[in-house]
Amino acid sequence: MKIRHFIPLIFFCLSVVNLFGQEPTDSLVSLTPPPPPVPTIELSHFEVNMEKNGDQEVLVFSAPGANGQAQININGGDASSLIFNQGIAKMDFEVDEKGKLLFFQSPIGKNNTNKIYHVSQTGSTYKAKHIPMWLSLFPPLIAIILALIFKEVITSLFVGIWVGAFIANGMRPGAVLKALWEVIDKYIIGALNDGGHLSVIVFSLLIGGMVAIISRNGGMAGVVQALSKYARTPRSSQFITWLLGVAIFFDDFANTLIVGNTMRSVTDKFKISREKLAYIVDSTAAPVSAIAFITTWIGAELGYIESGISQLEGFDTSISPYALFISSLKYSFYPILTLCFILIIIYTQKDFGPMLVAEKRARKTGQVSSASNPGEDEPNMEDLSPVPGAPLKWYNAALPVLTVILVTIYGLVYTGMDSLYASLVEAGVDLPSQSWSAIWANLGVLLDNPDASFFMKLGQLIGVSDSYIALLWASSSGVLVALLLTIGGRIMSLFDSMHTLTTGFKTMLPALMILTLAWALAITTEELHTANYLTSILQDSLSPYAMPMIIFVLSGLIAFSTGSSWSTMAILYPIALPTTWAICQVNGLEPDISMEILLNVIAVVLAASVMGDHCSPISDTTILSSLASDCNHIDHVRTQMPYALTVGSVSIVAGGLSTFLGGGWMISFVLMLISLVILFLIVRQFGRSVNQD
Repeated sequence: MKIRHFIPLIFFCLSVVNLFGQEPTDSLVSLTPPPPPVPTIELSHFEVNMEKNGDQEVLVFSAPGANGQAQININGGDASSLIFNQGIAKMDFEVDEKGKLLFFQSPIGKNNTNKIYHVSQTGSTYKAKHIPMWLSLFPPLIAIILALIFKEVITSLFVGIWVGAFIANGMRPGAVLKALWEVIDKYIIGALNDGGHLSVIVFSLLIGGMVAIISRNGGMAGVVQALSKYARTPRSSQFITWLLGVAIFFDDFANTLIVGNTMRSVTDKFKISREKLAYIVDSTAAPVSAIAFITTWIGAELGYIESGISQLEGFDTSISPYALFISSLKYSFYPILTLCFILIIIYTQKDFGPMLVAEKRARKTGQVSSASNPGEDEPNMEDLSPVPGAPLKWYNAALPVLTVILVTIYGLVYTGMDSLYASLVEAGVDLPSQSWSAIWANLGVLLDNPDASFFMKLGQLIGVSDSYIALLWASSSGVLVALLLTIGGRIMSLFDSMHTLTTGFKTMLPALMILTLAWALAITTEELHTANYLTSILQDSLSPYAMPMIIFVLSGLIAFSTGSSWSTMAILYPIALPTTWAICQVNGLEPDISMEILLNVIAVVLAASVMGDHCSPISDTTILSSLASDCNHIDHVRTQMPYALTVGSVSIVAGGLSTFLGGGWMISFVLMLISLVILFLIVRQFGRSVNQD
């Protein structure tokens, strides 16, 4: 057979090859329809197990009756697709003997399915242990309950973390000791292994050291002495006491000890009861320290706020905790109203309740204390008196404090301008220079508003600034100025000044221990997804608009029971903020409204913790106020509580109305004015003059 006989066969074969190698045509598609699309299903219930498939470890999902494609999130990551066939779906996943804690969430549907499993490998055996979501409440709840029982916060927080670590390890009997070790090597070290957290610690230590120096060098006593000479009547002496309480804004302990001890002789001269003195001292100390920009509180507050917002899903992480704190001040009704309520009491010269009885006793009999003899009073506090021979010069305290304030402002502007410059360059803005004026002039580009107001630009500037760096610069500068004034004025030697500085460091250690443990507890609640569970059980039963009022009551009760504003913030912030934000998202609120509710909750946790602290007989500042004022402690609590509850009742209503009305500075300002009028009318209606029978 010749080759020409094979030519038709070759072409036939080539045609067949060409036919199968071509892209499918419309006619072919119509003849061979594609397989039907996999239907998308919602997982209302599923179980998880683990096995080995050949050399590959896989997670096995079982959902009876499920056939189709489902979405699943693991540990908050991007959604993964699972193809269920006759109720079974598999996913490749590696695990070791240490095990892993996995949080599964089905994002499709109204009622999200949340589950926690601990998967582990022991030899050739694989195990997936289901951990009920309600157990995620145990770490914070145990911390709260133990604090209520034993009145001690550090141990309570430690045990709460230990319980959280045990749950995260799958609640295996052999994991009790491992969980104990992980409290230190995982959670506490993890809390400290953070630049922001370390900045808060260093800042707090430096501020504590500065307070000790300016107290010992006579500066704080000089400030008090310079102002106390203006007290000439009962009314003016109370006003000067209030003014000093506001002026010494940077530390509540220094406030109570210095003002109470110094003004006691002045108020005794005008027959003002020790109960009234203790009330003014106590009710100016924490409120002003809580809302002032630069205080020993601010570091802890920023740390607590940061621990809460770090868990928010879909939140703008470029907003700094400091910017959130400043923005939340418009909802700080209780601290502001408390400071104003004292002024109302002083101006009207009227009191009510047990305070009226105490004031009448002091004015009519001259017995400023309820005790019939001095031995029945509380013992005098060892106050922060100046060193022997120290000149009582006000500027030795004013200059370091002023330095801290000015350097903080400079640091915020400096770091903010640096950040804005980088953002403007990235946005393609051709800046003639890196001068602040050029950056400020072009700031409208980032705001998408060429006509942005001054306050809009300022908010953007503070929002992108590095508050931690600013606070570190400020506190170190304040300490340096205090040392120079003390050593240069030959008030104390270098050795004594540094010893005083380290003594100031020591005073901050209990608070820093609480703060560190609070950060560690926040890690456990985040790991166990406590906020997700609270959201899942509350989202259908709570209105997001009611969250500020609910948190106010809860925060006040915890602070009253534990006697500590800081521990209340430590426990609530990591839970209240993520829960509030998630509830707002689930209810489909606009981002602006969600932000205002979140800011309200930030302010409410702080404000209500101060209120509960004022009513608590085991509060540290309440005890210090009694001792510094030489007032019977129970008398102080009994006379202060009606005033604190009065202001608190008005504050909770104002805070709730502010969210229902949409929030914002103007609404808050109007509600603040209305609240002041109500408080004034309450004093006018129920108050009586001490000279009135």
